[in-house]
Amino acid sequence: MTKIQELQRISTQVRRDIIRMVTNAKSGHPGGSMSSADFLTALYFGVMKHNPAEWTREGKGQDVFILSAGHLTPVYYSILSRAGYFPVSELSTFRIFGTRLQGHPCVETGLPGIFQASGSLGQGLSAAAGIALGKKLDKETENVYVMLGDGECEEGQVWEAAMFATHQKIDNLIAMIDWNGQQIDGHVDNVAGLGDLEAKWQAFGWTTVTADGHDFEAILGAYAQAKELSGKGKPVMILFKSDMGHGVDFMAGTNEWHGKPTSAEQCEKALAQLEETLGDF
Repeated sequence: MTKIQELQRISTQVRRDIIRMVTNAKSGHPGGSMSSADFLTALYFGVMKHNPAEWTREGKGQDVFILSAGHLTPVYYSILSRAGYFPVSELSTFRIFGTRLQGHPCVETGLPGIFQASGSLGQGLSAAAGIALGKKLDKETENVYVMLGDGECEEGQVWEAAMFATHQKIDNLIAMIDWNGQQIDGHVDNVAGLGDLEAKWQAFGWTTVTADGHDFEAILGAYAQAKELSGKGKPVMILFKSDMGHGVDFMAGTNEWHGKPTSAEQCEKALAQLEETLGDF
């Protein structure tokens, strides 16, 4: 089995997990979780330097990942569990009262793999920039990764953090955007259009890489390019062109499933399109 085939098998199972989690909980955000499943799978299983057995919130000696788009916990928890941070069976407790798998990442519950609580959109890039700057001051060589949504880039704090990272030459920071063109109120262009997103980040002093967020060869190539560009005085932004709800035909390409769970019947239809590759929780 090739590396790309392995990643495809994992991401397919991750999508099954997402559907089953939000269906069981009768709440959650499947749309963006589905659109980001491929490049986040590649990050954890093919790119990042990390070891679940040695994980601490300090992140010493390991790469760090921050989920700025904190509502996308279905994909986040699935990947963390499949990577070995906590038992896969715990996915069945998603959004249940008292669970460690809350609707947005929470550090108080002590869930391994969670470096930063997130949920109020626009804050994660600031946190990631601070963590990355701390690593540079401590002479660490590892990178800090952070994922934002494109709708999230309407938040002003994102651009404050962008300026800060450039000014401080935080070149161990690799950010990525799930560029699916959708947000809760509709198409991003109809809510508060971002214009040429690549040119905008370049204007803020970032080096940019653009790739197909559902093509594993392109995804791995983008990460490799970003790592090659890091350490050269500028933060790096990867723009992953993606499709909200990708992987299930009736969920793809619409904002309808931003924060809407599938019913039992819809779950059955969705799972019929997603092969069980690693075993369901």
